[in-house]
Amino acid sequence: MLELKTLDKPDERRDFPKGHLEALHLTGLDFAVATFEPGWRWSESVGPLAGTESCQVHHNGCIVQGRMHIKMDDGEESEAGPGDVFVCTPGHDAWVVGDEQVIVYDFAGQMATDYGRPEGES
Repeated sequence: MLELKTLDKPDERRDFPKGHLEALHLTGLDFAVATFEPGWRWSESVGPLAGTESCQVHHNGCIVQGRMHIKMDDGEESEAGPGDVFVCTPGHDAWVVGDEQVIVYDFAGQMATDYGRPEGES
């Protein structure tokens, strides 16, 4: 089997305050491109939609543009920028650092299926 899709034609787009997500759904892989504007913070922009105090999505990602700070619920934190590849388990907050838009490629299926949807919606 061969399945091919292009980022230019996502299967869906989800908008949330100060950002949006475009998702491609393939067999065995949901891929998302998330765009976060300066001032975006998960706990303020997505948290109210998710209905949780911290992000409960597992991320396998790559920062393509901009800088993002990630803080885990246990206090561990780091900053990521262009070319950084990361794994981030559930239980974190994140925010844009500086005045540049952040673009993240996320290879975790849960981001493309659940992220930015109002609680209880699928």
